[in-house]
Amino acid sequence: MKFLDEAKIYISSGKGGNGCVSFRKEKYIEFGGPNGGDGGKGGDVIFLTDNNLNTLIDFKYQQHFKAKSGENGKGQNKTGASGQDIIIKVPPGTEIYNEDKTVLLADLINKNQKIILVKGGKGGLGNTHFKSSTNQAPRQFTEGEEIEEMYVLLSLKLFADVGIVGKPNAGKSTFLSKISNAQPKIADYPFTTLHPVLGVVKKFDNEIVFADIPGLIEGAHEGRGLGDKFLAHIERCKIVLHLIDSSDPNYLNNYRAIKNELSKYGKNVNEKQEIIVLTKVDLLDKNIDKQRKDLKKICGQLPMSISSFSQDGIKELLELLFERCKK
Repeated sequence: MKFLDEAKIYISSGKGGNGCVSFRKEKYIEFGGPNGGDGGKGGDVIFLTDNNLNTLIDFKYQQHFKAKSGENGKGQNKTGASGQDIIIKVPPGTEIYNEDKTVLLADLINKNQKIILVKGGKGGLGNTHFKSSTNQAPRQFTEGEEIEEMYVLLSLKLFADVGIVGKPNAGKSTFLSKISNAQPKIADYPFTTLHPVLGVVKKFDNEIVFADIPGLIEGAHEGRGLGDKFLAHIERCKIVLHLIDSSDPNYLNNYRAIKNELSKYGKNVNEKQEIIVLTKVDLLDKNIDKQRKDLKKICGQLPMSISSFSQDGIKELLELLFERCKK
């Protein structure tokens, strides 16, 4: 399944049906009079969260959503049928903005959360409503209310407990593939992960959702590499799991570069609880203690160390993550 986290769509409610002008004409009925029915209400545009969705890819193929209009009123005081609502299903974590993304219209974060974004027009009144002692044959009626329409921008921020960040080729995708059933692309060149990938790890009745974020490089906040737009997907995470390639001689600068990009991105991402992990330790047995001590001097915590190849340290890391996610 392809991944898409932003989409612009057009939505329109249904028009209300017009009221009816009608008079009783039944045979053998002594007194006639107005009997025009009201118009039906137009359909609403409803957004509904669906836990089975985790991408906005469906909106790449359909961008226009129009609810049905209400039917006009009929004689014999028959109200026109209401227009059918249109229900648009989106993943939990979807934000709905106005067209230029200056106003947040809705933030859909809960399971089966429903919101009516544009309401259908009310039906018009039939001529029955205008009958009076001085106007016993009214020909007045009202038209149904017009549609509400707008362009909206959908922006998805994935729900995950742990967001995995790091430089390209820091071992993020390999780590995720070892602990979950996720199948991210893995190769020995940068930027093999082009979009966030979710993985789930279960332990008895508990589970942790991981989000593998595409690799960051220095200057990502200026658009270098893949940029930093994917950091939106860790805004809702509890923990930032920062992976650092221990086989890279520039491991200290790599740590500083990622921290700087998190700080430049803002939105409190840099202030989230962070767990720092040195990866690929099977390639560097002798100097790993020195690297851990060096990192502790600049980050204030002693990093953990793992090898996705030999599985060393992974069990201990997962136990720590389950413990931290409970808090």
